[in-house]
Amino acid sequence: METTKLRKWDSAEYLKTEEDMVLYLEACMEEAGDDAAFIAKALGNIARAKGMSQLAKDTGLGRESLYKALSGEGNPSFGTILKVVNALGIKLHPQISARSLGH
Repeated sequence: METTKLRKWDSAEYLKTEEDMVLYLEACMEEAGDDAAFIAKALGNIARAKGMSQLAKDTGLGRESLYKALSGEGNPSFGTILKVVNALGIKLHPQISARSLGH
């Protein structure tokens, strides 16, 4: 009998381009609703795809702190999220939600 080895799914392995990363974050934000940990984890996946060491340098935050904050288990401050988003070169764009338009 042959054994199949499975690896844990890692989104970071599939985020190859800037466009991949932005589309992934957009999809996660749509899915997350008000689940801040879900968004933090999505940013963590993007950060791992780009390189956590470089992100640590760019944000001035320690690698371990970033791993914890962006694990989906931590509760990073909004300030930390903004530092990460800016360091990743991502812009957040406010827009009116369909819900507020009555749809």
